[in-house]
Amino acid sequence: MFAVIKTGGKQFRVQVGDVLDVEKLDLEAGKKVTFDNVLLIEDEKNTLIGTPVVEKAQVVGEVIENLKDKKVLVFKKKRRKQYRKMTGHRQMLTRIKIEKILSGADAPVKKKAAEMKIKPEEELKKLEAEVAKKKPVAKKAEPKAAEPKKPEKKPEPAKPKPEKTGAKKAKSAPAKAAAPKKKPAAKKPAAKKGASKDKKTTSKKEK
Repeated sequence: MFAVIKTGGKQFRVQVGDVLDVEKLDLEAGKKVTFDNVLLIEDEKNTLIGTPVVEKAQVVGEVIENLKDKKVLVFKKKRRKQYRKMTGHRQMLTRIKIEKILSGADAPVKKKAAEMKIKPEEELKKLEAEVAKKKPVAKKAEPKAAEPKKPEKKPEPAKPKPEKTGAKKAKSAPAKAAAPKKKPAAKKPAAKKGASKDKKTTSKKEK
């Protein structure tokens, strides 16, 4: 007799007495573990195939130890880029020994999710009892914060309407700037009579 179970995203073919390593489970050594996701059970008489899980079927095992798997090296390289990177990884595992494969009447009946939930009538009764115990406390009315006043808009002065006239307004010609008055030329001082004669005499003698 053997069964196929699913745990940690993997499927395992197990028999009573088998020891297998599965993805780490949050259980200490010596504790029992039950696998409910049983996909197939094969017996000497018949074979039960789940759709997707076999109903009323369980596989019970015992946790032996929690351990680390062998080290795996991951090497990355990009040629002509001077890029090389090596990392190591050790996966955490849990070692389990299979003790029982239960099916049919031997397997305990699972409680359905609908049965496990509390009925709404019971919840209402509990809530009413809790509310009755607590006395309502009167809350003081908080003073409302004064709203900031908006600045009042001043009325804009009315623009005078342009008067409609049939005749066109004469364009005012720009006034010509007055020409500056000429200043009278300064009179030359009159030459002395004696000085002019001396100049003439000197010029004749030089000749």
